[in-house]
Amino acid sequence: MRKISDMDLKQSTVGFIGLGKMGWPIARNLSSSGIRLIVNDADMDVAKRFADTYSARFVSYEDLDEELGVVILMLPNGDIVNSVLFGGGESGASGLAHRLGKGSLVIDMSSSEPNGTRERGQALAELGIAFIDAPVSGGVKKAESRELAVMVGGDEQIYKDISPLLAMMGNKLFYVGPLGAGHAIKALNNYVSAAGLVAASDAVQIARNFGIEPAKAIDVLNASSGRNNSTEGKFQQFILSQAFNSGFSLGLMAKDLGIALSMAEGLHRNSPVLEACAELWNQAKHSMPEGRDHTEIFRFMSERE
Repeated sequence: MRKISDMDLKQSTVGFIGLGKMGWPIARNLSSSGIRLIVNDADMDVAKRFADTYSARFVSYEDLDEELGVVILMLPNGDIVNSVLFGGGESGASGLAHRLGKGSLVIDMSSSEPNGTRERGQALAELGIAFIDAPVSGGVKKAESRELAVMVGGDEQIYKDISPLLAMMGNKLFYVGPLGAGHAIKALNNYVSAAGLVAASDAVQIARNFGIEPAKAIDVLNASSGRNNSTEGKFQQFILSQAFNSGFSLGLMAKDLGIALSMAEGLHRNSPVLEACAELWNQAKHSMPEGRDHTEIFRFMSERE
């Protein structure tokens, strides 16, 4: 069995599955750093276009004719990760996991549920495949500029071994604990982010009703103790401009809040703020058209007045 520490990443072929809003710029940065990529996406035209643009190779994972040292998954949720890795049916014989060689590494950068991540890790270990979770935060712009925060759970030595690869995608790398810890802290980070956005949206709308211009309210918040990631990086850029195009969907934020709430419930922790926040975002998800940007929570709250 090969060892991760023995891999020469510049000489290995890395698989990258999931070329959506975040996956495309991350994979592009890997390619521009000299990593040889095999790419795949649910939309084959997207995968082929990426391959043609960045000198990568498109190969369906069912048709892989070589061993991959590392496979990176950037997928919407854990169910899709399961499908890609283990396929359908009881045997799972159509999944990628049954085509990878022993000693390969799968890096799950998707937004997955932590307990599901641990179950997948156990199943992969039985096949001789290493597995870590490494979700990211920062949005599309920071994905493009390699300024993502990367939160890693799993074997710490593997984290150390692949840090050079992760550094091609983000400039803030964190080892946070055992397998699943990366996905756990990603969901909790998004809870804090979502709560800050909701609080700021509420405050700005109250200020507006009182006769204070929203832009002035944001200026004051950003100069005061109420400032947060949303007041500094979302209101002027995506909300007050009415662009609503930050690149992260409302549905994904609601999903991450559901993961955080499930974690709290599993730990028998009473978390009323998390419960209320998750419920509000879930209402917005079901009342607005699919695919809306998460900054449109401001519009949802405004329409409820």
